[in-house]
Amino acid sequence: MLIHIDDASDERLNDYTSLTDVELRKSREADEGLYLAESPKVIRRAIAAGHRPRSFLVTEAWIDTLSDEIALFPDVPVYLANEATIETLTGFHLHRGAMVSMHRPVPRDPLEVMRDARTVVVLDGLADHTNVGAIFRSCASLGADAVLLSPSCADPLYRRAVRVSMGAVLQVPWARLPRWQEAGPMLREAGFHIAALGLNNDAVDLKDFCQDRPEKLALVFGAEGPGLSRQALGASESVVTIPMDHGVDSLNVATAAAITLWAVRSASGGESGEDGEPRAL
Repeated sequence: MLIHIDDASDERLNDYTSLTDVELRKSREADEGLYLAESPKVIRRAIAAGHRPRSFLVTEAWIDTLSDEIALFPDVPVYLANEATIETLTGFHLHRGAMVSMHRPVPRDPLEVMRDARTVVVLDGLADHTNVGAIFRSCASLGADAVLLSPSCADPLYRRAVRVSMGAVLQVPWARLPRWQEAGPMLREAGFHIAALGLNNDAVDLKDFCQDRPEKLALVFGAEGPGLSRQALGASESVVTIPMDHGVDSLNVATAAAITLWAVRSASGGESGEDGEPRAL
């Protein structure tokens, strides 16, 4: 259903307005049951994950690139606009010339997500969507089976997180945990050893920890700045640290997650499948 648009104030484009206003978009997208997939690669991953579009927003130069995806949904409106109109609408230049408003999937049960998992990543209160997206990308590429989020953790389906993850948030299973008072026992009852990445004086060196890694492992990463919450540390059975030189005491959380996942996978002898996709996915 191709619809030409030349007015950025057209009410049919409301899903795409105020994209640079983080607080407004966070509340709107949750309340209205949508999220945005940006770029053909991410759009294809969203559709492959079974998510249904509400509408497409594309420029003339990119419409042929998405012709197969558009053909799958003949009743979904396809708004065709020039770059200037889209930039006025969204507040930024859309480099890849295509964006889709998707119906937000139903939240998953954390017990279902962790049922067949061996390695899960737990994000404790992360506020930065860029870090969340980068961690999902590392999880997809380095063998994590699922991601579990604390109640206050940033939304993986926020546009920036989706984009930075290159669509990995649409591939890696994820769910929100309850508060740590319930989440800790839930993880342990599911057979997971809870290991928090932190700087405690009695923390175990990551290399030493990986030499005898538990069969089922939940790796907990804390928020930027404050680090792990007291509740997360209280629920953890081990505290693991990445040793560093030159007086540096910590790494960006996304970097720390990538290093940790690589170390854990290497110690386990894990490998990617022949097609480059993690076996867990």
